Amino acid sequence: TQQIGAYQVRLESGQRVTFLDTPGHAAFSAMRARGAQVTDIVVLVVAGDDGVMPQTVEAIQHAKASGVPMIVAINKMDKPDANPDRVLSELTQHEVIAEQFGGDTQIVKVSALKKTGLDDLVETILLQAEVLNLRANPNRPAEATVIESKLDKGRGTVATVLVQKGTLKRGDIVVVGAQIGRIRAITNERGQQLQSAGPSEPVEIMGLEGVPEPGDVLNVVENENRAREVADYRARAKKQRTGGVRTGTSLESMMARFKDSTAKELPLVIKADVQGSADAIVGSLEKLAHEEVRSRIVLSGVGAINESDVQLAKGSGAPIIGFNVRASKEARDLAEREGVEIRYYAIIYDLIDDIKGVMS
Repeated sequence: TQQIGAYQVRLESGQRVTFLDTPGHAAFSAMRARGAQVTDIVVLVVAGDDGVMPQTVEAIQHAKASGVPMIVAINKMDKPDANPDRVLSELTQHEVIAEQFGGDTQIVKVSALKKTGLDDLVETILLQAEVLNLRANPNRPAEATVIESKLDKGRGTVATVLVQKGTLKRGDIVVVGAQIGRIRAITNERGQQLQSAGPSEPVEIMGLEGVPEPGDVLNVVENENRAREVADYRARAKKQRTGGVRTGTSLESMMARFKDSTAKELPLVIKADVQGSADAIVGSLEKLAHEEVRSRIVLSGVGAINESDVQLAKGSGAPIIGFNVRASKEARDLAEREGVEIRYYAIIYDLIDDIKGVMS
């Protein structure tokens, strides 16, 4: 998984469980943290043959920080070298103690491949949900959290949101982070059009004027003027938060560069299909910084590579990295004329390894 996904599992009893699926790769820790914040229960999936990995530990920390109960699913139980007891003892070292050891964490053994234990897992989740007595009021204006957002060629801005309170309806005027819009369409993960979405329903919405950030809160407001007020206020607040920080870092990095004039910079323009992936890539590349060379992100954005990206890349002498996106024909022709390199990737490991190689 390289993207956060959301979908509902419908059970024969008529009950429904919404799953947010977050990537396990180390680069996507922000996605996992966001996932843990908007959920009621965390299911930690550990491979029975691998045991506890560094990103497993990180996922445990996100779950603990968000204060929600955790269920451990030990997967790949069909493999001959699966060792659940080893997994349990490794988890104990990170203060995740199974019920059979006198702790309060429920353990379910599953095999996704052979589809064994999955019913037990759902039952365990429902049991835990009953104990937590989770409730939300559907009869009020909706409040939701953005899980992922992207710019779609045919549909404009599309955001995946998880409704947490109230009911979101078509035609609602909303503020999402610093963006505003009127809900034009609501679709579920099966691509079906809905008129409304209630608490714990994950849906894609269309009709926003700009691309919101994952983690932004969606609020329904009474009219467009109110929406603009809220959006302007949020945009200003965000500017103050980031503006102050930015000058500090640039001054520090300038001082560092004067002291150490050997540091070279690798400028990059990054375009990805969704905001979460763009953030993950930028975060990973910043970690590669070395005293002799560091990457400088000229632009990171969402959507296909266009002519203005190519112009920007030419001006700053940067190659363009496309993650799950392509360049438009005009952009490709311009890049060829101007000698701007465009590299396409679909796997984050390959992208990071290549940039590491260039920096070395």
